[in-house]
Amino acid sequence: MSLHKIIKIIVGILSVVGIIFALMIITGNDSMVDNMLYVTYLVLAIILALVLVFVIKGLFEGNIKKTLLSVGAFVVVLFIAYAMSSGTDLDLTPFLNKGMDVTESTSKYVGAGLYAFYALAIIAIGSMVYANIKKLIN
Repeated sequence: MSLHKIIKIIVGILSVVGIIFALMIITGNDSMVDNMLYVTYLVLAIILALVLVFVIKGLFEGNIKKTLLSVGAFVVVLFIAYAMSSGTDLDLTPFLNKGMDVTESTSKYVGAGLYAFYALAIIAIGSMVYANIKKLIN
C-alpha cells in the first residue's frame, strides 16, 4: 500500500472522528471539547511529522547547498531584525495593569518578528516584480 493511500485513510478516519465530536459538542455535550482538542493535537503532530519527513527527503534528493544557503539567509534576516528591534518603544503599564506578563524582552521579540516580516515581504515582492520585468523584457 502506498503512502498516499495510507494518508488518505488516516485523514478519512480523523475526519469522521472530528465530525462525531463536533456533533456531540453542538448537541450540548461540553465535555467533548477536550476530546476535540486531543484530535486536533493528534492531527497537528501527524502533519508536523509528515512535513519533517518530506523536508528531509527533499533535502537529500535536491541541491542541499542551495537549501542551506537559503536557510542561512533566513537566519541572517532574523538576526538583523533582532538587532534592529529595541524593545523599549512600548509603554508596558497598560499590559501590566491587566495582568499580562509583557516584558521588554517580549517586546523585543515582537519587534524582531515584525522587522523580519517586513524585510521578507519586501524581498518577496521585489523578487516577483524583478521576475515579471525580466519576463517582459525577454
